[in-house]
Amino acid sequence: MKDPGKTTQRAPCARSLVLDKVTVRLNGLPLLHIDCAVSPGTILTIMGESGSGKSSLLDFVAGFLKPDFQATGRVLLNGRDLTELPAQERRIGLMFQSALLFPHLSVLQNLLFAIPAGIKGSELRRSMAEKALEDVGLAGFGARDPATLSGGQQTRVALMRTLLAEPEALLLDEPFSSLDRNRRAEVRALVFRLASENNLPVLLVTHDREDAEAAGGDIYDLDAGSALNTAAG
Repeated sequence: MKDPGKTTQRAPCARSLVLDKVTVRLNGLPLLHIDCAVSPGTILTIMGESGSGKSSLLDFVAGFLKPDFQATGRVLLNGRDLTELPAQERRIGLMFQSALLFPHLSVLQNLLFAIPAGIKGSELRRSMAEKALEDVGLAGFGARDPATLSGGQQTRVALMRTLLAEPEALLLDEPFSSLDRNRRAEVRALVFRLASENNLPVLLVTHDREDAEAAGGDIYDLDAGSALNTAAG
């Protein structure tokens, strides 16, 4: 765990997710400040209770910051400055507390929707989607209505839908909080393993210590008065 009383200057590699002097404010009041690089295949965890600004940080990185919030600084990914780009051009994958699967589409159709349009051929696209289901233990589930899946199954489908879109970074906003303890550990390990295998820099926000420790990377605890939190005191 990172010492909350210190900040570490790290030279970003060319494929890092870089948060360059990012400050998030609510109605002009500072919530947090962060200045760091997340290397490919590693996870940076931001811990804090509701209202600490951690989810708004992800919104800023993804390009969805709500009007009540303001942010300064830059977001860079693999050498590209994303700060002024629209969300659809950032190539960032997101996972939330809810799987947010399209209810009017089958499980397979949800996955097919995510595959980039540049990948042509219906058979190729279908085989990619079916292989994704097989990889997370859901072979044969393609025709199912998402509503018939368990919470853990929905999260696994959401993960593969995110990865099929070929993101260059992954943002995780409390994606395991709706799962029971045993299922949470299983799905969490799967998400972290596939993110590492895909060599993605990952930002995880959570209030759960077990999630943070399982991630295996630096932990910035906003509630502990981290040096990244400009609102301390």
